[in-house]
Amino acid sequence: MTNAAVEGFFAALALSNPEPEGELDWTSPFTLLVAVVLSAQATDVGVNKATRRLFPIADTPQKMLALGEEGVRQCIKTIGLFNAKAKNVIALSARLIEEHGGEVPRDRAALEALPGVGRKTANVVLNIAFGEPTIAVDTHLFRLANRTGMASGKTPLAVEQALLKRVPAHYMQHAHHWLILHGRYVCKARKPECWRCVSRAFCNYPDKTPAVT
Repeated sequence: MTNAAVEGFFAALALSNPEPEGELDWTSPFTLLVAVVLSAQATDVGVNKATRRLFPIADTPQKMLALGEEGVRQCIKTIGLFNAKAKNVIALSARLIEEHGGEVPRDRAALEALPGVGRKTANVVLNIAFGEPTIAVDTHLFRLANRTGMASGKTPLAVEQALLKRVPAHYMQHAHHWLILHGRYVCKARKPECWRCVSRAFCNYPDKTPAVT
């Protein structure tokens, strides 16, 4: 995809959705961090259902520790890997209190040092909570970047690094939201719905799907 095509691709997404937002429910950097940790191998809908039980009683690291691992487990037992996730949520809450005064750090290395937090989670928190121009590469974004020719790569990190070079600076703040949502609802894995893609004119995917009649 040429630089001009990348510009056009994002311009079309921006026109159709000027202020994209993530689909996880959160009220603070801490609740966002917990929600993203819980979202691994789970849907945002499923995580939101669990956090509607969890966050009203534990929306700070201190309250989360007081709730305890078993209490967290009971709130999130409807989502995948809930045992390991409950353990991580308690451990990261303790680490935040011990090392960061109970606050979520605005630093990639510090975030990635927390239990259950990887690069993608750190990127989401930095972008959404702190307004940093990061790109969190999930399965939807990874597929879309490779399929369209915008940023090819064999690993999420390779795609992230390629996108950081390709995405125009004025689109960076919302770039990963646009791409994730587009990959989730339009540029789908099994059969992309190219006929309703607002950016199809700029995409290099050769097998664009026609509208179903």
